[in-house]
Amino acid sequence: MCGIVGYIGKRDVAPLLLEGLQRLEYRGYDSAGVVVNSPKSGALKMVKAKGRVRDLEARVPKRFAGTTGIAHTRWATHGAPSDVNSHPHLDPENQVAVVHNGIVDNAADLRAKLEAEGVVFASETDTEVITHLIARSVADSLEEKVREALKVIEGTYGIAVMHADFADRIVVARNGSPVILGIGEKEMLVASDVAALIAHTRQVVTLNDGEMATLKADDFRTYTTSGTQTNATPETVEWEAASFDMGGHDTYMHKEMSEQAEAVDRVLRGRIDDRFSTVHLGGLNLDAREARGVRRIKILGCGTSYHAGLIGAGLIEELARIPADAEPASEFRYRNPVVDPDTLYIAVSQSGETYDVLAAVQELKRKGARVLGVVNVVGSAIAREADGGTYVHAGPEVCVVSTKCFTNTVVAFALLALHLGRIRDLSVADGKRIIEGLRKLPAQIEEILAMEPEIEKLAQEYAGAQSMMFIGRVRGYPVALEASLKLKEISYIHAEAYPASELKHGPLALIEPALPTVAIVPNDDLLEKNRAALEEIKARSGRILAVAHQNQEKADHTIVVPKNEDELDPILMGIPLQLFAYHTALAMGRDIDKPRNLAKSVTVE
Repeated sequence: MCGIVGYIGKRDVAPLLLEGLQRLEYRGYDSAGVVVNSPKSGALKMVKAKGRVRDLEARVPKRFAGTTGIAHTRWATHGAPSDVNSHPHLDPENQVAVVHNGIVDNAADLRAKLEAEGVVFASETDTEVITHLIARSVADSLEEKVREALKVIEGTYGIAVMHADFADRIVVARNGSPVILGIGEKEMLVASDVAALIAHTRQVVTLNDGEMATLKADDFRTYTTSGTQTNATPETVEWEAASFDMGGHDTYMHKEMSEQAEAVDRVLRGRIDDRFSTVHLGGLNLDAREARGVRRIKILGCGTSYHAGLIGAGLIEELARIPADAEPASEFRYRNPVVDPDTLYIAVSQSGETYDVLAAVQELKRKGARVLGVVNVVGSAIAREADGGTYVHAGPEVCVVSTKCFTNTVVAFALLALHLGRIRDLSVADGKRIIEGLRKLPAQIEEILAMEPEIEKLAQEYAGAQSMMFIGRVRGYPVALEASLKLKEISYIHAEAYPASELKHGPLALIEPALPTVAIVPNDDLLEKNRAALEEIKARSGRILAVAHQNQEKADHTIVVPKNEDELDPILMGIPLQLFAYHTALAMGRDIDKPRNLAKSVTVE
């Protein structure tokens, strides 16, 4: 959830680290810090600051030279945001510095033990425990000092460690939190996200859980926490550095919303098979006989990925006629679920590193389940752990709230549903119909994006609401859930989402003029049912904003979106509500790319 960046080589390290932190700030932005080695004294020098990376940058002195360093931007878990709770954590006596992503579950016990031995803690964090464990080790090498500390730590970690007595190296380790090495020319980098590396190298190595690495300026080696050598092969990152720039937009969210037509075209490209009215998804590692043996599909995700999974489950049931449902991975992994050998499990994660999803995958694999991954980041942990899967090819997504990745994930589910449907009982005619609908999506998305000025005016009108309700029925309900989440995340307006059919079972008690309702009203076989819900709201003096395929008489305002096939309509109906949330937040002066209390990639429980 936080951001790590480190460097060892010949360049002046502080500017490079600060640049890397800027690129990682979407992973955590309540405090930041940097440690570099002093080329004259050999001592470690540290600067930390509560707030954004720009606040840290203002504190870094002009003379802060060094050629090795580690840095961190934080999303608080243990201890409130403050200067002292910021990373890195430095043992001043023994000159050991640590940056850490994750949570040390047994930090309280270890802290009490260390305090009993005379250690004085400067911060409230769990990470400082790791620093003192390494500092107190009497092992001869930094690698062994780190290994000894990790033996007594319970929990998740991605760490980078410097030691003044071992100035020629940085030691890193991973367990449940991403650590990526960047291979340069007589220089090495490390980060928790490729975004911090891409400006300097496209050759990367992603560590596995239980793996460590030693970085020196001219080489690296990887090994397990027990000391066994591993053979890591660098991979080439496809993304360009320019992909992480704003490209002339005021915010990353606006840029990423505007890229959705191109992103959807990318996820479709090369996958459609017109001859058999199906699609090619080569990475599934699931042949036709195995696919026909699947009796149920369970989709696991968190937040936006869970909502995409709900739409995906509906698509699979409609097109492939396989019973399917979606569940929050964070709940699934704690309820001791029955793992059925005839059930296919699908793990959904934008980053491919979401800890709750990854832990669910690992538990399923332990119990012998077959797991597919639907992720955006090539080589991510879930992509490696799963038996197969598909990439959504949305490109880098920097804004904390997901837009284009959500859309592409739903399109990827449509492809999977079509693929499974054509293996089973979906007709050639229906296959052609869905393919034609998929091909229309990019142009229809552009049509919706062109409505932004109209949606901006509506957002300004509704921005004064203290609370909003979102409703949808069957296909529309997951759209309502996701739209409600978007509004909450970036505007901080309280929002609830309900199935439209549930209104009369309780939520109607909330309806009044001060509570606007956003209604998802597709022109499908449930149109009249949805219109009846609008009648119920108007009878109680509620204001209504409808997202529909034609003007809705009972609504105060209607955003009219282009019609596609019934099954694919949810893909389009969510996009105007992304714009609505964006312009509502903009009207309220919110920090859209970095909403309070949130971070992009949730790699802790």
